[in-house]
Amino acid sequence: MKNNDFSNICLPVTEIQRFCMHDGPGTRTTIFFKGCPLRCIWCHNPETQSTKNEIMYYPQKCIGCGICADVCDKNAHSFSNLGHRICREECKGCGACAENCPSGALETACDMMSVNEIMDVVSKDAAFYGSKGGITLSGGEPLIHKDGAIALLTACRQSGIGTAVETCGYFDGALLEALAPLTDIMLWDVKDTNDARHIQNTGVSNKIIIDNLCLADSLGIKTVMRCIMINEINMDKEHYDAVAAIYGSLKNCVSVELIPYHAYGGSKAVAIGRTDNGRREWIPSADSIESVKEYLKYKGVSVR
Repeated sequence: MKNNDFSNICLPVTEIQRFCMHDGPGTRTTIFFKGCPLRCIWCHNPETQSTKNEIMYYPQKCIGCGICADVCDKNAHSFSNLGHRICREECKGCGACAENCPSGALETACDMMSVNEIMDVVSKDAAFYGSKGGITLSGGEPLIHKDGAIALLTACRQSGIGTAVETCGYFDGALLEALAPLTDIMLWDVKDTNDARHIQNTGVSNKIIIDNLCLADSLGIKTVMRCIMINEINMDKEHYDAVAAIYGSLKNCVSVELIPYHAYGGSKAVAIGRTDNGRREWIPSADSIESVKEYLKYKGVSVR
């Protein structure tokens, strides 16, 4: 079904991944949106944190032609014997430089897409969804764009497409009543159950996140708790026990998914002008992940 009513509702899309198998049940199309209220020090997608568009720069592709400097009306690009420099303070993220870069060394972190445009992409994959698959809203935090997220989920419902929302859980809980009839399952990040550590490493308390999870459960929304495992940060018995306790208190939580930290996000942080946040010492071993899995199973948790 064509959803013309949503042609004027736009969302900042950083990426659309097709034929995904790990962002909810079945085969899925995952839409990543820009903007997140958290500032996790281990962020795997740092280009999705800011709501503002940003320019991603890949110096290995730069041919030094200077076209970007010519088209930038903010003088954010300059060239010298030290190479190509981008003044991030001056850059407004308009994308003129990326649009005119002949080598692909510059890209915009996101593109504004209407709900209809997103649905045009999603509809191409609909034949592969079957009874379990569908679309997954991710980010960043998709619910930071609440009107657009609701419109996209509504369009999927109208088209008979399954829906999932991957969330950090830090949003206005009043939104959950609108989400309940539009969302088949929510993939809920529980990054750390130690609140002081959560504040230190993400910038916010975990209280709203856990309270919203409980509220979603009371509304009958199916959830999967997604727990990132970061060596030297949150891999301790107290955290595992708290995860098991939260899971045990929920009626509609399908499972707990353990997500090992990886350092790949560091290259994207560099591309937007930040320091590489990749830390190899944070990568947990396969044996340690297996140990956590077995411990949580012993505590009565269904673990993926």
